[in-house]
Formats: sequence, C-alpha cells, structure tokens
Amino acid sequence: MDNSIFTGCMPALMTPCKADRTPDFDALVRKAAELIADGMSAVVYCGSMGDWPLLTDAQRMEGVERLVAAGIPTVVGTGAINSASAVAHAAHAAKVGAQGLMVIPRVLSRGSSVHAQSAHFKAILSAAPELPAVIYNSPYYGFATRADLFFALRKDHPNLIGFKEFGGAADLRYAAENITSADDSVTLMVGVDTNVYHGFVNCGATGAITGIGNALPREVLHLVDLCKKAAAGDAKARVKAMELEEALGVLSSFDEGADLVLYYKYLMVLNGDAEYTLHFYETDALTDSQRNYAESQYRLFKSWYANWNA
Repeated sequence: MDNSIFTGCMPALMTPCKADRTPDFDALVRKAAELIADGMSAVVYCGSMGDWPLLTDAQRMEGVERLVAAGIPTVVGTGAINSASAVAHAAHAAKVGAQGLMVIPRVLSRGSSVHAQSAHFKAILSAAPELPAVIYNSPYYGFATRADLFFALRKDHPNLIGFKEFGGAADLRYAAENITSADDSVTLMVGVDTNVYHGFVNCGATGAITGIGNALPREVLHLVDLCKKAAAGDAKARVKAMELEEALGVLSSFDEGADLVLYYKYLMVLNGDAEYTLHFYETDALTDSQRNYAESQYRLFKSWYANWNA
C-alpha cells in the first residue's frame, strides 16, 4: 500500500461561507489550489477544521468531489455521528478518486468501547480498501487507539498505514514507541501544531497535518523543512526549528482549543481572505478581546519572522 500521501505537509481545510452561511465550494477549491501552489503536498477535508459536524453528508461529499475534480490531492475525514455515515463517506471518497482517508473514531454512542471502535474502524477501512488510511487519535473524540487494537486492525486491513496523532507530546511519544517504530511502513503524522518539532525530531514523524498552515503556509512549510533536517542530525536546523516553533507558539496553540476554527478563519481574514469572515452559526464568533489578542499575536509573529528570516 502506497503511503506517500501521508509523508508531506497538508492543511486541514476550513469551509468558507457564502453570505447566507452555506458552504462556498468555489472559495474552498481556490484556497486549496493556492495552498498546493505554496508547497503543501495535499489537503484534508472534512476534519474538525472543516466543521464536519455542521455540514450535511451531501455538502461534505460535494466539497470532496469539487476538490478532487480540481486535481487537488485530497484526504477525506470520516467523522460522523454513526458508522453508516462514516462508511458512506469512505466509499464516496474512493468512488470519486480521493487519495486517502482520515479515520475518525465512533463518537457519542459506545465511544469508550474498544469492541465498538474496532467494528467501526473495520467498517470504514473495508469500504475503501484501496485507499491508504490513518487513524485520527484525539482526546476530543474520547477514545485513544492503542497498539494492540492498531495492529489487530492492520492485520486484516493493509490499507491502515498509520496514525494522525492529535493528543499532544505524550501521545506522540506513545505512538512512536509502541506503534510506528515497529514497522517502517507505518507512518506517523503530527496532528497538532504545537508539537511539530517533537513529532519529527523525537518521534520520527513523516508528515504533518496543520491548522495554522492555512494562514501561514510558507512559514509552516519552513518549520517542517527545518524539523526534517534536524531529525537527520543537522545541528543548525535543530536550533532554527526550535526558535521558529517557539515564535509560532501562541498562534499554534489556537489549534488545541474549542475555538480553533474561529481563530484560524479570523487569521485568514487578516490575510485578506474575506470569504472566511462568516461561520455557519451566527453565534459562533470570537469576542472582541479574542480578536484583539489574535491580531496582536499575528502582527508580532509576522514582524519577528520577517526579521529572523532576513
């Protein structure tokens, strides 16, 4: 199974809104194409950044179809409130020509049951057996996939080729020690923006899925490149990578909170992407204080980076 789709840096796309707060798929495709032109290897749609719980299945599938038709390498999120919907998204991704799956655990119903999660994962993987897939491990979904379950699944489903780890530093370390270091063909994707250095250098990650990279693609790609060099033993790159990750720290930390989409859409607006101004629910909005903080931190980082990278 070719896992090359999961060896680069890819943004978890947000879904822009029209004035009537419905998805703007034209803007979605435009932004995806811009990010690929900036150097991103692929895109992810719909993870939590894409607001999958707020979209209908038909809307999500339309977004996937539009991205694939535009020639954008696309990894599809399978988050759903039931296994049948998750399976439908996986099968649709395979049908329209997407390149990979991000397999999200079962939520709400029996979410803590290993048996239920195993059946859920198996159903998704079986629906698209030719698509390489990573399990999305996140505390926000209430279930941590451990080594025994991962390898039991992989035994029957060779399209399960790795992990996207969003649980933070300790979970990245667990995945590296107990899962991805067991087999060179198993890949680890850093899934949280605050742990890119740790993931690549200390845990052997081969790729990253980024939120802040939607707004700062070149800077995040620079960080990933430095981390890859540091992981290969480059001492100067190691120092530079740590400096850049520290400078990005506040902006990256938005990735860890409940308002991550609100923050990153606002940073997109600061970049001039007005189509990210609205959210699907009118009541989903940053406070004035949050906006002011985000704006000041964004200005500070941009000023620092221009000086540091001169």
